[in-house]
Amino acid sequence: MKNIISKVVISSLVIGAVGFTNAQKIDAKAKKILDDITANYKSKKNTYFKFSFGSGTNGKVDKNEPGIYYAAGDKYKLKIMETEQIFDGSKIYNINTEDMEVTVAKPNGSSSMFSPINYLTSYRNDYNVTYEGKKNVNGVNADFIKLTPVKSNGIQSVYLFVDAAKKQMIKLEQHGNNKDLAVIAITQYKENQTLDPGMFVFDKSKYKNYLVTEL
Repeated sequence: MKNIISKVVISSLVIGAVGFTNAQKIDAKAKKILDDITANYKSKKNTYFKFSFGSGTNGKVDKNEPGIYYAAGDKYKLKIMETEQIFDGSKIYNINTEDMEVTVAKPNGSSSMFSPINYLTSYRNDYNVTYEGKKNVNGVNADFIKLTPVKSNGIQSVYLFVDAAKKQMIKLEQHGNNKDLAVIAITQYKENQTLDPGMFVFDKSKYKNYLVTEL
């Protein structure tokens, strides 16, 4: 499980850094749905997602773990198991409490974080987009949108399941070329909360005994 999280969270700092040259195809209906959801989330002071993070292989989830994701403007905090990632608007901090390690990096401009909403924006440059119709997801008649990379980036496809009426994400599935599967299923959503001022701040004093690496 730890290896899966390392692949989809920490390695996401560099995913998408490959140049894209192939012609991109984006379905108009799918684009409108995704852009409407993006606009809805961006209109909020902040957003909070509680979700189940599933991992497995060959299209089957073997294990589920809880996760949380906070976002306000460009800043965010994500936590899955022993891995926490904070973006303070300038640097990305990957914190692994099990290994007592912190990795610090500047965003490369084309990186995409594996989170409940990262594909809402990264699709614009990196993926072909098709509308696949409707599918029942936990009792919701969800719109099913499929993303496939314009050029090989280790991902075979991404499935997005959204509630177009509420303009909200419901679930996403990331299928890797190596048959790895990562799933985020949103279980709770809140917006415009009063957040701790230090929510998106990396406090060095809490990690004095950690190995800190600047990339």
